[in-house]
Amino acid sequence: MDTTVFFAVLAAAAMHAGWNAVVKIGLDQFLTVTLVAVAAGAVALACLPFTEVPTGAVWYWILASAVLHTGYKIFLVQAYKAGDLGQVYPLARGAAPLIVAAVSLVALEEGLDGANLAGIGVLVAGVLLMSLRGGHQARGLNRTAVLYALGTSCFIAGYTLVDGLGARQAASAMSYTIYLFVIDAVLIAIVCLAMRGWKGVRRMEGVWKSGLAGGALSLGAYWIAIWAMTQAPIATVAALRETSVLFAIVIATVVLKEKLTPWRLAAAFVISGGTLLLRL
Repeated sequence: MDTTVFFAVLAAAAMHAGWNAVVKIGLDQFLTVTLVAVAAGAVALACLPFTEVPTGAVWYWILASAVLHTGYKIFLVQAYKAGDLGQVYPLARGAAPLIVAAVSLVALEEGLDGANLAGIGVLVAGVLLMSLRGGHQARGLNRTAVLYALGTSCFIAGYTLVDGLGARQAASAMSYTIYLFVIDAVLIAIVCLAMRGWKGVRRMEGVWKSGLAGGALSLGAYWIAIWAMTQAPIATVAALRETSVLFAIVIATVVLKEKLTPWRLAAAFVISGGTLLLRL
Protein backbone atom coordinates (compact mmCIF):
# COMPACT_ATOMS: atom_id res chain seq x y z
CA MET A 1 0.00 0.00 0.00
CA ASP A 2 1.23 3.48 -0.87
CA THR A 3 2.70 5.38 2.09
CA THR A 4 0.35 8.35 1.72
CA VAL A 5 -2.72 6.11 1.59
CA PHE A 6 -1.45 4.06 4.53
CA PHE A 7 -1.02 6.99 6.91
CA ALA A 8 -4.18 8.70 5.68
CA VAL A 9 -6.22 5.62 6.61
CA LEU A 10 -4.55 5.49 10.03
CA ALA A 11 -5.58 9.11 10.58
CA ALA A 12 -9.12 8.24 9.52
CA ALA A 13 -9.10 5.34 11.99
CA ALA A 14 -8.25 7.68 14.85
CA MET A 15 -11.02 10.07 13.81
CA HIS A 16 -13.50 7.21 13.56
CA ALA A 17 -12.73 6.00 17.07
CA GLY A 18 -13.18 9.57 18.27
CA TRP A 19 -16.73 9.95 16.97
CA ASN A 20 -17.72 6.54 18.32
CA ALA A 21 -16.51 7.63 21.75
CA VAL A 22 -18.65 10.76 21.42
CA VAL A 23 -21.68 8.51 20.87
CA LYS A 24 -20.84 6.48 23.97
CA ILE A 25 -20.45 9.60 26.09
CA GLY A 26 -23.83 11.04 25.01
CA LEU A 27 -26.69 11.02 27.50
CA ASP A 28 -28.99 9.40 24.93
CA GLN A 29 -27.08 7.25 22.49
CA PHE A 30 -29.65 7.15 19.69
CA LEU A 31 -30.23 10.89 19.75
CA THR A 32 -26.50 11.52 19.91
CA VAL A 33 -25.71 9.31 16.91
CA THR A 34 -28.55 11.01 15.04
CA LEU A 35 -27.12 14.41 15.91
CA VAL A 36 -23.67 13.29 14.72
CA ALA A 37 -25.13 12.24 11.36
CA VAL A 38 -27.21 15.39 10.98
CA ALA A 39 -24.25 17.59 11.91
CA ALA A 40 -22.06 15.80 9.36
CA GLY A 41 -24.83 16.22 6.81
CA ALA A 42 -25.03 19.94 7.53
CA VAL A 43 -21.30 20.32 6.89
CA ALA A 44 -21.67 18.30 3.70
CA LEU A 45 -24.64 20.44 2.64
CA ALA A 46 -22.49 23.55 2.87
CA CYS A 47 -20.02 21.91 0.48
CA LEU A 48 -22.60 21.05 -2.21
CA PRO A 49 -22.11 24.25 -4.27
CA PHE A 50 -18.44 23.35 -4.66
CA THR A 51 -18.97 19.68 -5.49
CA GLU A 52 -19.78 17.92 -8.74
CA VAL A 53 -23.24 16.34 -8.92
CA PRO A 54 -23.14 12.52 -9.23
CA THR A 55 -24.52 11.12 -12.46
CA GLY A 56 -26.11 7.91 -13.67
CA ALA A 57 -25.66 4.71 -11.69
CA VAL A 58 -23.64 6.46 -8.97
CA TRP A 59 -26.94 7.55 -7.42
CA TYR A 60 -27.96 3.92 -6.89
CA TRP A 61 -24.73 3.26 -5.01
CA ILE A 62 -25.24 6.36 -2.85
CA LEU A 63 -28.86 5.49 -2.00
CA ALA A 64 -27.96 1.88 -1.18
CA SER A 65 -25.13 3.06 1.03
CA ALA A 66 -27.34 5.56 2.87
CA VAL A 67 -29.81 2.79 3.74
CA LEU A 68 -26.99 0.54 4.98
CA HIS A 69 -25.51 3.38 7.03
CA THR A 70 -28.87 3.95 8.70
CA GLY A 71 -29.11 0.28 9.66
CA TYR A 72 -25.54 0.43 10.94
CA LYS A 73 -26.31 3.35 13.23
CA ILE A 74 -29.41 1.71 14.70
CA PHE A 75 -27.58 -1.54 15.45
CA LEU A 76 -24.51 0.26 16.81
CA VAL A 77 -26.54 2.20 19.36
CA GLN A 78 -28.33 -0.97 20.49
CA ALA A 79 -24.97 -2.69 20.91
CA TYR A 80 -23.64 0.17 23.04
CA LYS A 81 -26.69 -0.06 25.28
CA ALA A 82 -25.86 -3.68 26.05
CA GLY A 83 -22.06 -3.58 26.29
CA ASP A 84 -19.13 -1.26 26.95
CA LEU A 85 -17.10 0.49 24.27
CA GLY A 86 -14.07 -1.77 24.75
CA GLN A 87 -16.15 -4.87 23.97
CA VAL A 88 -18.67 -3.66 21.42
CA TYR A 89 -16.45 -1.52 19.21
CA PRO A 90 -13.79 -4.18 18.44
CA LEU A 91 -16.35 -6.90 17.73
CA ALA A 92 -18.53 -4.65 15.58
CA ARG A 93 -15.53 -3.64 13.50
CA GLY A 94 -13.60 -6.92 13.57
CA ALA A 95 -15.82 -9.25 11.57
CA ALA A 96 -16.45 -6.80 8.72
CA PRO A 97 -12.98 -7.01 7.08
CA LEU A 98 -13.31 -10.79 6.76
CA ILE A 99 -16.59 -10.39 4.87
CA VAL A 100 -15.13 -7.65 2.70
CA ALA A 101 -11.99 -9.69 1.96
CA ALA A 102 -14.03 -12.76 1.00
CA VAL A 103 -16.25 -10.79 -1.37
CA SER A 104 -13.26 -8.92 -2.81
CA LEU A 105 -11.47 -12.17 -3.61
CA VAL A 106 -14.44 -14.12 -4.95
CA ALA A 107 -16.69 -11.54 -6.58
CA LEU A 108 -14.48 -8.53 -7.28
CA GLU A 109 -11.29 -10.47 -8.05
CA GLU A 110 -9.13 -7.80 -6.43
CA GLY A 111 -5.48 -8.70 -6.20
CA LEU A 112 -4.48 -9.50 -2.62
CA ASP A 113 -0.98 -10.92 -2.12
CA GLY A 114 0.21 -13.12 0.71
CA ALA A 115 1.24 -10.21 2.93
CA ASN A 116 -2.16 -8.55 2.45
CA LEU A 117 -4.06 -11.71 3.36
CA ALA A 118 -1.81 -12.40 6.34
CA GLY A 119 -2.14 -8.81 7.52
CA ILE A 120 -5.93 -8.92 7.29
CA GLY A 121 -6.04 -12.22 9.18
CA VAL A 122 -3.68 -11.13 11.96
CA LEU A 123 -5.34 -7.74 12.37
CA VAL A 124 -8.83 -9.24 12.59
CA ALA A 125 -7.61 -11.86 15.07
CA GLY A 126 -6.30 -9.09 17.29
CA VAL A 127 -9.54 -7.14 17.03
CA LEU A 128 -11.63 -10.17 17.99
CA LEU A 129 -9.24 -11.08 20.81
CA MET A 130 -9.69 -7.62 22.25
CA SER A 131 -13.45 -8.03 22.23
CA LEU A 132 -13.51 -11.57 23.63
CA ARG A 133 -11.81 -10.36 26.79
CA GLY A 134 -13.78 -7.12 27.02
CA GLY A 135 -16.98 -5.95 28.60
CA HIS A 136 -18.48 -6.08 32.08
CA GLN A 137 -15.25 -6.19 34.05
CA ALA A 138 -13.73 -8.57 31.48
CA ARG A 139 -15.75 -11.52 32.80
CA GLY A 140 -16.97 -12.59 29.39
CA LEU A 141 -19.27 -11.72 26.57
CA ASN A 142 -22.65 -10.09 26.86
CA ARG A 143 -24.77 -12.13 24.44
CA THR A 144 -27.11 -9.28 23.49
CA ALA A 145 -24.17 -6.95 22.87
CA VAL A 146 -22.50 -9.61 20.72
CA LEU A 147 -25.57 -10.15 18.53
CA TYR A 148 -26.03 -6.45 17.89
CA ALA A 149 -22.30 -5.98 17.33
CA LEU A 150 -22.23 -8.77 14.73
CA GLY A 151 -25.28 -7.29 13.04
CA THR A 152 -23.44 -3.98 12.96
CA SER A 153 -20.45 -5.65 11.30
CA CYS A 154 -22.69 -6.95 8.50
CA PHE A 155 -23.90 -3.43 7.79
CA ILE A 156 -20.30 -2.18 7.88
CA ALA A 157 -19.21 -4.78 5.34
CA GLY A 158 -22.18 -3.93 3.14
CA TYR A 159 -21.65 -0.19 2.99
CA THR A 160 -17.87 -0.59 2.68
CA LEU A 161 -18.23 -2.66 -0.48
CA VAL A 162 -20.96 -0.42 -1.88
CA ASP A 163 -18.97 2.74 -1.24
CA GLY A 164 -15.72 1.35 -2.58
CA LEU A 165 -17.39 0.38 -5.85
CA GLY A 166 -19.59 3.46 -6.04
CA ALA A 167 -16.76 5.92 -5.44
CA ARG A 168 -14.76 4.38 -8.26
CA GLN A 169 -17.58 5.24 -10.64
CA ALA A 170 -18.09 8.75 -9.27
CA ALA A 171 -16.44 11.92 -10.54
CA SER A 172 -14.45 12.07 -7.31
CA ALA A 173 -14.37 10.59 -3.82
CA MET A 174 -15.37 13.99 -2.42
CA SER A 175 -18.43 14.24 -4.65
CA TYR A 176 -19.58 10.77 -3.63
CA THR A 177 -18.96 11.40 0.09
CA ILE A 178 -20.66 14.81 0.23
CA TYR A 179 -23.88 13.63 -1.39
CA LEU A 180 -23.87 10.41 0.63
CA PHE A 181 -23.68 12.30 3.93
CA VAL A 182 -26.46 14.69 2.96
CA ILE A 183 -28.83 11.83 2.09
CA ASP A 184 -27.73 9.82 5.12
CA ALA A 185 -28.57 12.77 7.38
CA VAL A 186 -32.05 13.04 5.89
CA LEU A 187 -32.75 9.32 6.35
CA ILE A 188 -31.62 9.11 9.97
CA ALA A 189 -33.53 12.32 10.78
CA ILE A 190 -36.72 10.74 9.41
CA VAL A 191 -36.09 7.60 11.49
CA CYS A 192 -35.48 9.73 14.58
CA LEU A 193 -38.72 11.65 14.11
CA ALA A 194 -40.65 8.42 13.61
CA MET A 195 -39.17 6.81 16.73
CA ARG A 196 -38.87 9.77 19.11
CA GLY A 197 -40.98 12.58 17.69
CA TRP A 198 -40.23 16.28 18.13
CA LYS A 199 -39.80 15.79 21.87
CA GLY A 200 -36.79 13.60 21.16
CA VAL A 201 -35.37 16.12 18.73
CA ARG A 202 -35.56 18.86 21.36
CA ARG A 203 -33.55 16.69 23.75
CA MET A 204 -30.58 16.98 21.40
CA GLU A 205 -29.99 20.50 22.66
CA GLY A 206 -28.13 19.10 25.65
CA VAL A 207 -25.55 17.25 23.53
CA TRP A 208 -25.23 19.49 20.48
CA LYS A 209 -21.56 20.28 21.09
CA SER A 210 -20.65 16.59 21.21
CA GLY A 211 -22.79 16.02 18.15
CA LEU A 212 -21.02 18.70 16.13
CA ALA A 213 -17.61 17.38 17.11
CA GLY A 214 -18.64 13.85 16.22
CA GLY A 215 -20.14 14.97 12.93
CA ALA A 216 -16.95 16.70 11.83
CA LEU A 217 -14.87 13.66 12.76
CA SER A 218 -17.28 11.28 11.05
CA LEU A 219 -17.33 13.20 7.77
CA GLY A 220 -13.57 13.65 7.65
CA ALA A 221 -12.82 10.05 8.55
CA TYR A 222 -15.12 8.56 5.97
CA TRP A 223 -14.09 10.89 3.17
CA ILE A 224 -10.51 9.70 3.68
CA ALA A 225 -11.64 6.06 3.68
CA ILE A 226 -13.66 6.43 0.48
CA TRP A 227 -10.77 8.21 -1.22
CA ALA A 228 -8.40 5.45 -0.09
CA MET A 229 -10.67 2.78 -1.61
CA THR A 230 -10.23 4.46 -4.99
CA GLN A 231 -6.45 4.18 -4.58
CA ALA A 232 -6.01 0.71 -3.04
CA PRO A 233 -7.88 -2.62 -2.76
CA ILE A 234 -11.10 -2.25 -0.78
CA ALA A 235 -10.24 -5.19 1.50
CA THR A 236 -6.88 -3.78 2.62
CA VAL A 237 -8.37 -0.35 3.33
CA ALA A 238 -11.27 -1.94 5.24
CA ALA A 239 -8.85 -3.95 7.37
CA LEU A 240 -6.48 -1.06 8.05
CA ARG A 241 -9.40 1.10 9.21
CA GLU A 242 -9.87 -1.37 12.05
CA THR A 243 -6.74 -0.07 13.72
CA SER A 244 -9.28 2.38 15.10
CA VAL A 245 -9.75 -0.13 17.92
CA LEU A 246 -6.31 0.84 19.21
CA PHE A 247 -7.41 4.45 19.47
CA ALA A 248 -10.77 3.35 20.88
CA ILE A 249 -9.13 1.39 23.68
CA VAL A 250 -7.09 4.44 24.69
CA ILE A 251 -10.27 6.53 24.78
CA ALA A 252 -12.13 3.80 26.67
CA THR A 253 -9.39 3.57 29.29
CA VAL A 254 -8.47 7.23 29.72
CA VAL A 255 -11.79 9.01 29.11
CA LEU A 256 -14.48 6.44 29.89
CA LYS A 257 -12.50 4.77 32.71
CA GLU A 258 -13.10 1.24 31.39
CA LYS A 259 -10.76 -1.45 32.67
CA LEU A 260 -7.59 -2.14 30.68
CA THR A 261 -6.71 -5.84 30.90
CA PRO A 262 -3.59 -7.76 29.86
CA TRP A 263 -5.68 -9.42 27.13
CA ARG A 264 -6.47 -6.06 25.58
CA LEU A 265 -2.80 -5.09 25.64
CA ALA A 266 -1.87 -8.40 23.99
CA ALA A 267 -4.56 -7.83 21.37
CA ALA A 268 -3.15 -4.38 20.68
CA PHE A 269 0.24 -5.90 19.85
CA VAL A 270 -1.40 -8.44 17.52
CA ILE A 271 -3.30 -5.66 15.73
CA SER A 272 -0.08 -3.69 15.37
CA GLY A 273 1.57 -6.73 13.78
CA GLY A 274 -1.25 -7.05 11.28
CA THR A 275 -0.94 -3.36 10.47
CA LEU A 276 2.75 -3.75 9.68
CA LEU A 277 2.00 -6.68 7.36
CA LEU A 278 -0.47 -4.53 5.43
CA ARG A 279 2.24 -1.92 4.99
CA LEU A 280 4.60 -4.42 3.29
